[in-house]
Amino acid sequence: MDINLLVNITARAWSLKILALLHEGVPGRQAPLLAATGAGRSAFAASLDHLAGLGLLERNPGHGHPLRPEFRLTAQGLAVAPYASAILSQLDGEEDFALIRKSWTVPVLALITRPRHFTEIRTGLGAITDRALSQSLGLLEDHQWLSRNFDYEARRPRPLYQAINRGQAISQVFV
Repeated sequence: MDINLLVNITARAWSLKILALLHEGVPGRQAPLLAATGAGRSAFAASLDHLAGLGLLERNPGHGHPLRPEFRLTAQGLAVAPYASAILSQLDGEEDFALIRKSWTVPVLALITRPRHFTEIRTGLGAITDRALSQSLGLLEDHQWLSRNFDYEARRPRPLYQAINRGQAISQVFV
């Protein structure tokens, strides 16, 4: 999967969950999707609009009430939804899901399928700031989804980040 698309998808907290639910066969109407996600109405609506703007969802033409439309995955959405479903299948509880909903968690895990330095991760993500990346890495380390070791063979010792435990299972989705 393209890392820029992944960054765009995860910019909204509920986008991955919506894609996974549609992939798993939950009806594309707003009420069943909203109930299945557990999201608030405004955050849910923003995520739906965001996915439609990315071209991953579309309104099902000719079906449903105009004020309560039905949504379906586009061809590109059909290609991306299995990744979302595979990611969410690795989670164990609400605490894990809260971590996944953060903007940079999934893109960072997608890049550390093998040990990487900070600058490699930052370069791979493009638009991320040093502070946001540092916070994301620290949060993932606190949850024991990645480990930070030091590369002493480098001219100046530098941290080397590697996915472990649940973080490794999620990063393997992208291999």
